[in-house]
Amino acid sequence: MPKSRIAALAGSLVAIVLTLTACGSSHSDSAAEDPAPAPSGTAAAAGADAADLSSVTLRFGQTGWSQAQAILKVAGLDNTPYQVKWSVFPGGDKQLQALQAGALDVASSSDIPPVFAAAATKPKWKVVATQRTNTLLQDVVAAKNSGITSIAQLKGKKVGYVQATTAHYFLYKLLVQSGLDWSDIHAVPLTPQDGVAALSSGSIDALATYGNSVITTEQQGARIIGSGQDILSGNFPYEASDKLLGDADRSAALADLLARLDKGYAFIRDGHEQDYAALMAAAAHEPEAQALSQIQADEKQIPSKVRTVSPDQIAKEQDVADTFARLGILPGKVDVASYWTDALTARLTSALSGS
Repeated sequence: MPKSRIAALAGSLVAIVLTLTACGSSHSDSAAEDPAPAPSGTAAAAGADAADLSSVTLRFGQTGWSQAQAILKVAGLDNTPYQVKWSVFPGGDKQLQALQAGALDVASSSDIPPVFAAAATKPKWKVVATQRTNTLLQDVVAAKNSGITSIAQLKGKKVGYVQATTAHYFLYKLLVQSGLDWSDIHAVPLTPQDGVAALSSGSIDALATYGNSVITTEQQGARIIGSGQDILSGNFPYEASDKLLGDADRSAALADLLARLDKGYAFIRDGHEQDYAALMAAAAHEPEAQALSQIQADEKQIPSKVRTVSPDQIAKEQDVADTFARLGILPGKVDVASYWTDALTARLTSALSGS
């Protein structure tokens, strides 16, 4: 792809990110110019084409940046026969709060936030699918001049973490592996953005975080002292509102959108990593070469794919719930299977196969 084209794409995504940061959401535009040749087959799912979905709008949540929107744009799959209103949140927990309140139709999180959300109230949503993806950039970082080089040295230290997320889970697991307990640290719940600022200012000694915030802290001289990559399941649920699941057209649109994302990831792996890296670099304010290296590492560890729900996914999330219950953070046992459903499985299976 010509450099001018990549620059145009990067500029487009920066505008999207700024709009989402300011307003919380943005509409997809099916009339926008395709940034790259589309994968074979003009539709991601025949079922969506068969129905008139022009009146459907999906309110879709993401964490950190508009990753899903960028994937569809690069793959030329953003010309959906329905509208998508994208919103960006600092964490999956905030997405699920919005989903519970009726402000979203679909959330995308790790497998930790649903556990806390289900423990707090009766969910008005269900897990309908997962994205099998990498577990990189899930790290504990120590401040530049802290002198801390290991998890064991966190005893008695102020450690920031993003509550009810992967960071909460892998920090606890890493502490246990190092012979410590949660009570051995001064745990400070923070958003990723506030955590980065606190680490930079010296208000905390270390931070358990994820995604772009890890990149930012490293750029500021922080040192990675522990990783959650071998602790986390790699299952990132998609949650849909009960109202959406009761609506045939919106269910068809969601199945189509998830299939498009699956095809988009495959398209990127098929020699289009550079195009995606340009957008990722613009969003993360990092060098394009660094973004490209991260994408290649991500897809090498665990190729990103959308999957229907399965018993093994439920079992892994049940372990997460049981771990937090033992920690005393949850009020009691959470039955994970109660908020998972196969209600979208038939539609999604069809959409993924392109039949």
